Amino acid sequence: MAATRFESNLRTKTEEEWLEALNSALSSIHEVDRNATQIWFGFYPLALHRYLEASEDPVKTAQRFVMQGNFKLSENIDGSHTFLYGSRYWQTVKTAIAERAESYVEDSLDIASEARSLADTVSSAAKCDSSLALGIAFVGLMTLNQTGLDLFKSTDGAAQKPSGILAGSPESVLAHRKREKKQGFLGFLKTINKDFIVNWDEAQKNAEFPLIEKEEIASASARDQSRDWKSGDARCLEGVIPVECRAAACGTCWVGVISGAENLSDVQRLERKQMEIFGYRQGAEAKPIMRLACQAKADGNVSIVIPPWNGVFGRKVYGVEEVVLEPATKSAARLRETIASAIEAGKEEGSAD
Repeated sequence: MAATRFESNLRTKTEEEWLEALNSALSSIHEVDRNATQIWFGFYPLALHRYLEASEDPVKTAQRFVMQGNFKLSENIDGSHTFLYGSRYWQTVKTAIAERAESYVEDSLDIASEARSLADTVSSAAKCDSSLALGIAFVGLMTLNQTGLDLFKSTDGAAQKPSGILAGSPESVLAHRKREKKQGFLGFLKTINKDFIVNWDEAQKNAEFPLIEKEEIASASARDQSRDWKSGDARCLEGVIPVECRAAACGTCWVGVISGAENLSDVQRLERKQMEIFGYRQGAEAKPIMRLACQAKADGNVSIVIPPWNGVFGRKVYGVEEVVLEPATKSAARLRETIASAIEAGKEEGSAD
């Protein structure tokens, strides 16, 4: 089916224009979803989607980018955004977007205005404040943009009911994020190691692991052997956070920081440059909301969200220049290249058979 005028107008917008629209409305998004909405856009970059879509062989291109996990938004339409508080309004958002797309007759479109109008529609239908629906409205528009209307409408829109802290009110969620862990009677002493909590999925119960002061998030995650993490995600070789190298060379352990970014160490040069090479848009702040868990050290409680995929695409998609890796990172980079070559060789051998 041919794209509607609404879809066609959305597709004229570059990734930068989408991000500018989101930034212009950021202060109007409820605090509970302000970081989460930006993180979602970081997890599903439009530039990567369009590069893969335009390639002659998207499967081989994804292999060259060493893509692991589920990076296709088209295969996760109703589940990509469960870490947003506004995810509970997803079905209403989908209905409103589909109706808008099918009735739209104008020649141009302003993304921020469309998102605000959708949020007002959802607010009226769901009896909620429009600020709670604005973030998920942006998510819905981008989802339509990357999937097309037919596929967008093909799912039932049923949202996963949160059972963790997101099950509460927005105020209770914010209060929980700002809580301080009690350090005991001697906690004030500098010689006593303090410990903190990392929440890795606010929509689930008991989705936490402890972290010792100044410890990397990935190291703390690896100590949690309470579940068989690999059975749920083949990338999880140790804890709930996928990790391969601990040297900022593989890009497997990237995470979004929902809250507590101020409790993490400043980004150092290695992490900054590697994030560019991987293609993860980190931002220029000293304590951004997109981090490598193997590099970010915590001295307070943190809530994170773990992306369902990872890859190395910055050079091709964003034109990031090649850099000379430090010796400690070269072996991990070579390992990833070897794995990618082996996968591609196996595919070619299979097709020859």
